[in-house]
Amino acid sequence: MLYTMKDLLKIAKENKFAVPAFNICSYDMMKAIMEEVESQNAPVILEIHPDEIAYLNDEFVAAAKEYAHNSKVPVVIHMDHGGSVKDVMRAIRNGYTSVMIDASTKPYEENMSLTKQVVELAHNINVSVEAELGTIGNNGSAEGGSANIIYTDPDQAEEFVKETGIDTLAVAIGTAHGLYPKDMTPKLNIDLLKELNERIDIPFVLHGGSGNPDSEVSEAVKYGVAKVNLSSDLKSVFFDALRDVLSQNPEMYEPGDVFPEANDKVREVVKHKLGVLNTIGKAELY
Repeated sequence: MLYTMKDLLKIAKENKFAVPAFNICSYDMMKAIMEEVESQNAPVILEIHPDEIAYLNDEFVAAAKEYAHNSKVPVVIHMDHGGSVKDVMRAIRNGYTSVMIDASTKPYEENMSLTKQVVELAHNINVSVEAELGTIGNNGSAEGGSANIIYTDPDQAEEFVKETGIDTLAVAIGTAHGLYPKDMTPKLNIDLLKELNERIDIPFVLHGGSGNPDSEVSEAVKYGVAKVNLSSDLKSVFFDALRDVLSQNPEMYEPGDVFPEANDKVREVVKHKLGVLNTIGKAELY
């Protein structure tokens, strides 16, 4: 079942669970994710970054849409971190049901102006819009981010949501894209999240959710976080498994032999994250 982000996250926020947004970079990864969420009867967001679609080509979205239409669980196809109206229009033409316009590194007024423009374009054709206020850190991920995290300002956030009409807000409360270095322990600012949740009604998005402690992420779900972006956790196990399989079996070349172990590793991560986000079984609510 293909859903818009607005409709998907309304149910999630009301019922205190979050829907994982998994970045997909291959058909095998998408297949593994979908098999596991269907097994767990859980909704899911298939997320494609502009860099990912540049590699996969527009035709890949048709396969994702077909998978969604034929699935028994709710599925959103979402553009992650679009940086321009051009990115947004490409996603809309391809049939995404949700887009993110990320102007968070621009001055506040410029962020608001660009986000308003995207909301007007997208809402006219029932496409949901996510925006970001504050900056997410970056540990070397393609999703980008800032060298220094700038926390979301509650006063700005309240005004931003009211003026732009966005459907979801990515908040900066202490996460970073990519895998954290071994000597770095991430920490979420739950008190800031509580304040934001008291002042703003729309669902929040947690970017860079791969490396934070499970207990913190679960806690965030109690205070308005209804979407958690996950990329590095999946890609790291997927490609590590492929390296191992091919190094141990250099004569192997059939996809049906090469990919299953990597797909199984992805499914393990998906199942774990569904548990952390309280998403298992929640497809029955739609």
